[in-house]
Amino acid sequence: MPFYFAFFLVSGFCAILYELVWLRLAMAQFSVATAFVSIVLSVFMLGLGFGSWRAGRYVEERGPRHGIRGLRLYALAELLIGLSALLVPRELAWGRAFMERLASALPLSNAAYYAVVGILMALTLAPWCAAMGATFPFAMQAIKERYPRESPRSFSYLYLANIGGAVFGSIVPLLFIEKWGFLGTLRAGLTLNTCLAASAFALSFAAPPKPRPQPAASPRDPLPEAPSSDSRTYLWLLFGTGITTMGVEVVWVRLFTAFLGTVVYAFAAILGMYLTATFIGSTAYRDRKILTGPWTAGHLILLGSSLVLLLVACDPRMPLFALVRVAIGVMPFSACAGFLTPMWLDSFSRGDPARAGRGYAINVVGCVAGPLLAGFILLPLVGERWSLLIFALPWIAAGLLLRRSGPSKFARVWQPCAAAAMVLACVLPTRGYETEYSPRRVLRDYTATVVAGGEGDERQLLVNGVGITSLTPITKMMAHMPLAFLPRVPTDALVICFGMGTTYRSAMSWGIRSTAVELAPSVPRMFSFFHADGDRLLKSPLSRIVIDDGRFFLDRTRDQYDVIVIDPPPPVEAAASSLLYSEEFYAAAKPRLRPGGILAQWLPDADQNVQASVAKALKQSFPYIRVFRSIEQWGWHFLASESPIPRRTAADLAARLPAGAAADLIEWGPEDTPTEEFAVVLGQEVQLDDLIRQNPGIPALQDDRPINEYYLMRNWR
Repeated sequence: MPFYFAFFLVSGFCAILYELVWLRLAMAQFSVATAFVSIVLSVFMLGLGFGSWRAGRYVEERGPRHGIRGLRLYALAELLIGLSALLVPRELAWGRAFMERLASALPLSNAAYYAVVGILMALTLAPWCAAMGATFPFAMQAIKERYPRESPRSFSYLYLANIGGAVFGSIVPLLFIEKWGFLGTLRAGLTLNTCLAASAFALSFAAPPKPRPQPAASPRDPLPEAPSSDSRTYLWLLFGTGITTMGVEVVWVRLFTAFLGTVVYAFAAILGMYLTATFIGSTAYRDRKILTGPWTAGHLILLGSSLVLLLVACDPRMPLFALVRVAIGVMPFSACAGFLTPMWLDSFSRGDPARAGRGYAINVVGCVAGPLLAGFILLPLVGERWSLLIFALPWIAAGLLLRRSGPSKFARVWQPCAAAAMVLACVLPTRGYETEYSPRRVLRDYTATVVAGGEGDERQLLVNGVGITSLTPITKMMAHMPLAFLPRVPTDALVICFGMGTTYRSAMSWGIRSTAVELAPSVPRMFSFFHADGDRLLKSPLSRIVIDDGRFFLDRTRDQYDVIVIDPPPPVEAAASSLLYSEEFYAAAKPRLRPGGILAQWLPDADQNVQASVAKALKQSFPYIRVFRSIEQWGWHFLASESPIPRRTAADLAARLPAGAAADLIEWGPEDTPTEEFAVVLGQEVQLDDLIRQNPGIPALQDDRPINEYYLMRNWR
């Protein structure tokens, strides 16, 4: 049995590794939009569920009759999973090439595009995910063949090991990515899966163990046969735990981002605590001291009540460290789910691989439905607080109404207490981070919770609680500087990342056609909160707002622009931000520039490695680049072009400004005239090679090597 535990420990590690890397590679090829991310994760989960169900049916119908050993089937599944490390990146590249040819021949709406991409993702990822899902029934069949006494609770045994490996998989691959990149990390997964396949295949030739004397009855004895009505109940319970667990996870990310930030390590902390608590709960169930049996009303109430703590943990008035908040909010519920899910699957399957495959597939279907329900319906309509209560209430209500008692008096005693706790949660005056700002405007959509708050120069824009930008002359210079350096009179400008709309407003002050691309639909709706003329500018015939991923927009549009301004949301380490700094991004932007056009890249202050990596990526993408320190001594303006950028004085640049643009430039100072404003920036020009010399050995920032996002080992050193 320890061999099987080791197999699934490594297998769980590899599964999370592949999920992290595949999602990121797919985002680089297609889009970072919420709709696309939902498609990829849904395909991943549905593939797991289908593989589990189909493998269980296969073992039931063909395995015993044809003498096929479960351990060899398991080895084959692990070998196929390892091959995905080689083939998935190629399949994604082929899919990208296909979409480019299709888009050039047949213009597609966003809905049509995502429909086609969804089919491509299913063809690319689902077969490999099905192999992952198949490992559970195949290994259960092997245990049934060799260790029949352990068979009734074999699912929970494998589940415990799988979750244990996933805990490490939520953290360790981040270090692999920092050192080897995404493709190198996949090769590490290939090595591990190949070792698993070889070890399992070799073990399949070992002689079965000799039967041991039957000990006295214990909690590990086979579970009693469940009536058919209970079987249906267990399927509903498994579906419910899936929909609740993954739906609540979407709410967690919204709430805890305000305290942890948007870096990949913040998301890893949430995932790691969730998996750790799930492991603890599963370990408690596997412990001989825990009495197992049928579901009870107490189980349902416990699961629902544990969600209430999240409301308290995310109240900004609570003086808690960020990780303590996550622990209080995430771990109690996750431990309950980790205890109940394998117990209910054991009770439903009773060691039968086919029934286990079916039950696990139903649980996975719930895992797909949960994020869709939370992200696209509950959060936009009712917000975070009521979304949590909507997930919690059905469990508590079912527990109170059904009143099915367990073997312990404890389950009957605390039911009224749990009901009282739920009533208290509904009326408890908890607060969210948005209440810290007054006045404020709060909008929620399927991508984010967007808050505009504060007064005067202290107004802030927050997306999921993270400050995105401020009212600063730096954002004005992002538009005015490249437009003034153009060798001709500009006619079109593109701004990627709307923010408060300051850069977009500055481009509009030139009286030219201006397009802005923004990922969160609610962000442009905050324009008038920061600029009194915002609503009027949005109605201008020269204005165009596109709700989309900026890189995805560049790939699909055939329009060209005199200036493209990129202002990725801070911090520079934000997850997926490298997709707007990489060589591949610049390759997508170059065809969208008119001859002589200028790309203006804004880079906030970052460590020397990131500065050198971004500078090197620009140098390898454009022949002509100029770099300037910002007017407020924070961050860098990169101007890049495929044509020489004119050498102009501050007076020359100021003379090229239309009257409206000149007034806009000096609206917030710090200087009194446009000439003085430009003079400050021109006087702080640096050479691109000076930035690269800070670390000449650093690789250019690429999709495969996101230097800015993965920095933990670098910081330790």
